[in-house]
Amino acid sequence: MFMDVRTGGSATPMKWGWRYLAWAAVPLAIGLVLARYAGPGVPSVAAKAEAVVGSDWAHHLSSPLGLFLLQLLVLLLVAKGAGALLKYFGQPAVIGEMAAGLMMGPLVLGSLLPPLHGALFPAASLGPLGMLSQLGVLMFLLVAGAELDLGALRGRRKFAFTVSHAGIAVPFVLGVGLAIWLYPEHGPQGVGFTAFALFVGISMSITAFPVLLRILADRGITQTPLGQTAIACAALGDATAWCMLALIVAAAQATGWLPASLNLVCVVLFVALMLGAVKPWFARQQIAAGREGRWLLGILLLSLASALVTEVLGIHALFGAFAAGVAVSSNAQLRELLVAKVEPFAVTLLLPLFFAMTGLRMRADALQTSDVLLCGVVIVVATAGKLLGTWSAARSTGMESREAWRLGALMNTRGLMELIVLNLGYELGLLGDRLFAVLVIMALVTTAMTGPLLNLIERRRTAR
Repeated sequence: MFMDVRTGGSATPMKWGWRYLAWAAVPLAIGLVLARYAGPGVPSVAAKAEAVVGSDWAHHLSSPLGLFLLQLLVLLLVAKGAGALLKYFGQPAVIGEMAAGLMMGPLVLGSLLPPLHGALFPAASLGPLGMLSQLGVLMFLLVAGAELDLGALRGRRKFAFTVSHAGIAVPFVLGVGLAIWLYPEHGPQGVGFTAFALFVGISMSITAFPVLLRILADRGITQTPLGQTAIACAALGDATAWCMLALIVAAAQATGWLPASLNLVCVVLFVALMLGAVKPWFARQQIAAGREGRWLLGILLLSLASALVTEVLGIHALFGAFAAGVAVSSNAQLRELLVAKVEPFAVTLLLPLFFAMTGLRMRADALQTSDVLLCGVVIVVATAGKLLGTWSAARSTGMESREAWRLGALMNTRGLMELIVLNLGYELGLLGDRLFAVLVIMALVTTAMTGPLLNLIERRRTAR
């Protein structure tokens, strides 16, 4: 499902990765020209480059559209190249794309080549990129919600409920405990401890359901008992975690107990409407041949309307798009339509922009030397919470120990969903620059360690 890189012919992913990076060198070279002649601001590019390359093309290159297209070209080529390289080393391509987004931000590119970064990504030009990346997240969550088929859990609901909620509860409690230590130094001004602690707790509890599907498919274990169990646990856990996050955001956005209570009531009513009325209606529909386009348009309009409703209610637009996807999940035809038509565009073009915006949001001085220890502590707490919570619950239901450890390693996958949650917390002012950077690194590390951790567990079983 997730950002598959097609190698084509006999070319290896490594070769394609270098080709992508080589292609990226062309727009980067153009960026160097901008950096050399732009000076402090992009509007001066045409004037300073006139004597070298002529004013006409320099003027168009420095226009909002020209710069926007150059940014898209650079970000997509670097992201896809990094994804191909990571796939060659046995990691999901999405990890490379996530890392590429961070590398293009102030933390890496801005520190190594400030003029180039300033010319390619001036602050005034980031608005269009940000809006387009948000649209990509909305479309991705629409598809993710549609693939969250809770009806497929029949026969495994009790087990999935026990394991998934233990996998949420343990890291959540550990995250709240960690927040007690973090709050004095990392709590943003004006944010109360309760809101800060709840958000840190939920950020430790997320499992990336779409990335998990990709990992299972890459390892060929999707249809195995472990794969099906992991899918069930991740699906139910994601649904619960997003409901918890919606309630936390609604409470954090409110300015008092009365507005908070009203927001929570509205959230419950909205969810009840989508699950109790809209979802059953979709389940009864039959899609006639040749009318798929109209249904697709209707679903897109529903997702945008739902996103608008939840934005107005104060729980962010992304919850509405996710809820619309969950409502559509009851109809297999519509679910396949979204996966076939919407997912490729969102995943291929728009989501790399979201990764880039995550990196561009970081300040060059976001991480300090002392934060290495903080990163280590956060990664250990997040990993231990997922592993121990999932393992203990799985063992209590009778699962064999090694299979329970493998399930815990799969549940530790955070990926894109974690980045969405962290960006939401950053937008709401619940996370400061340093903690935001630390948690983003945690999301990358815990996702990247899934494959090696599974290999380690499997090797130990083979050795014995």
